Amino acid sequence: MTASLNPALKAVTVLIPGILLSFSFDIFTPLVFLLFIIGYTIFFSGVPLKKWLMFFLPFMILAAGFAWMSMLYASGSFAEGRTLFTVWRFDVTTGSVAVGISLALRSLCFGALSLLFILTTDSTKFMLSLMQQFKLPPSITYGVLAGYRFLPLFRHEFQLLRQAQRVRGAGRAKGIKAKILQFRRYAVPLMANAIRRAERTANAMESKGFTGSYERTHYHHMQITAKDWSFFGMVNGALLITFAVSYYLGYLSIFGYQAGS
Repeated sequence: MTASLNPALKAVTVLIPGILLSFSFDIFTPLVFLLFIIGYTIFFSGVPLKKWLMFFLPFMILAAGFAWMSMLYASGSFAEGRTLFTVWRFDVTTGSVAVGISLALRSLCFGALSLLFILTTDSTKFMLSLMQQFKLPPSITYGVLAGYRFLPLFRHEFQLLRQAQRVRGAGRAKGIKAKILQFRRYAVPLMANAIRRAERTANAMESKGFTGSYERTHYHHMQITAKDWSFFGMVNGALLITFAVSYYLGYLSIFGYQAGS
């Protein structure tokens, strides 16, 4: 299962295709890799299909918007070809359509890779793996973890403040000035509580011997195993094979320059 993989190496695994695909401006390369990522996510990641579709739908809407804007505002080097139709004063050509579809597919690849990482990764294990494998300073690691744990508390305190102010007759603000005053009524007590909680947390960590030193023991040991490297090789190997096939078939385009044979 993808959830049991080392989070740090998993992040590197999904980051490399995201960077390399940004250089490809053809349709074939991102389409094939997108189908691979979707297939892996559905059959091997352990993420429920309904949950994945719910998160992936916004990416599809954004990708459609990116494609449409690219078709209308394509630069001169990408707007070549036969004019298909005109929207107001913008000519949509075969070249701009190809660039728009390519951008949409690349955006969907980024979204699918991001969801594969986010939906299968525990945030605490991710920060611990960054500290142990990538030598992220412990002071930053535990600071981020503490801040992440505070988020639900801030939400609860905000709800209590809003209900308390409504009981005292402070309803929903109308107008810009009233909204600014309402924001101050919320922000000041939330900030004061956050400072007090941060100070108590820092004192508690110091009392337990936390110094931020790299030389420390760990209750949870994060390791990189052969299974992690297999995942790394499979994802990036699939990307390299996709590039090779695209080049052999003559589809590969790097920044608009045809690289295929």
